[in-house]
Amino acid sequence: MARTAAALVIGNEILSGKVQDANTATLARELRALGVELRRVVVVPDEIPLIAAEVNALRHAHDLLFTSGGVGPTHDDVTVEAVARALGRRVVRDAAMEATLRAHYGARCTDGHLRMADVVEGAEMWSGLDARWPTMVLGNVFVLPGVPEIYRYKLEGLRPRLRGSETPFVLRSVYTSLDEGAIKDTLDAVVAAHPAVMIGSYPRWGDREFPVRVTFDGRDEGAVRAAADDFAARLPPTSLTRSE
Repeated sequence: MARTAAALVIGNEILSGKVQDANTATLARELRALGVELRRVVVVPDEIPLIAAEVNALRHAHDLLFTSGGVGPTHDDVTVEAVARALGRRVVRDAAMEATLRAHYGARCTDGHLRMADVVEGAEMWSGLDARWPTMVLGNVFVLPGVPEIYRYKLEGLRPRLRGSETPFVLRSVYTSLDEGAIKDTLDAVVAAHPAVMIGSYPRWGDREFPVRVTFDGRDEGAVRAAADDFAARLPPTSLTRSE
C-alpha cells in the first residue's frame, strides 16, 4: 500500500490572511512525484497545546507528517516546543547547530540567533543539500520552516530520505471551451468508464478560451492517458482547446 502524508501548517499569519500559504502546494507536488498521497492539511495558530495535539493526531494517522512554520528565533516560533511536548521529550541545544550559527553570524550572533539551535531531544538532524542547515526529523515527523524558499530547498534535500517503492503519479489535463454544466453527462460517463483514474473538473473564471480544465491522474500512465483521450474524444471537436 502506498504511503500517506499530512501537512501541519503553523502560524497566526496564515489564519489572519497576512501571509498566503505556498508550502502546501509545494509539498503536494513533491509528494506526488514520489508517489506519496497527501491526505490531510491542517492549519493551526501559534499555540503549543493545539500544535502538540495535531502533531500526535496526524503522525499516528499517516505515514509521514510535515510541519511548516514556527522554527525561527522569535516569541511566536513555538513549533519545536510543541513537537517536544507531543512526543514527551525535552527541548535541548544542539552543539553542532550552535557552532554553525556562531560561525555564520560571527560577532553579530545573539541569544535570539542561538535559539534556532534548540531541537527536540533525540531528533535526527538530516543534512539534505547543505549539512550546515539540517532538517529536524523525529520518526515520521519532519519539521520544516515556513519561509517558502527555504521550505522548498529543505524539501528537495529530503527527497533521498522520502523516496520509496511507490510509482509516481501521472497527470494529464484537457481544456475545453464548454462550461461544467455542458460537460457533466460526458464527464460522468468517463468517470464510470475509468474507475482507477482520479478525475477532477476545475472552472476557470473569466477565461473565454478554456473555461474548464479537466484533470486525469493516477499511477498507471496507460490508464490515465486512456481516460483523458476518452474524454477528449467525446467532446465536440470545436470545444476541445488544448490537452497536455
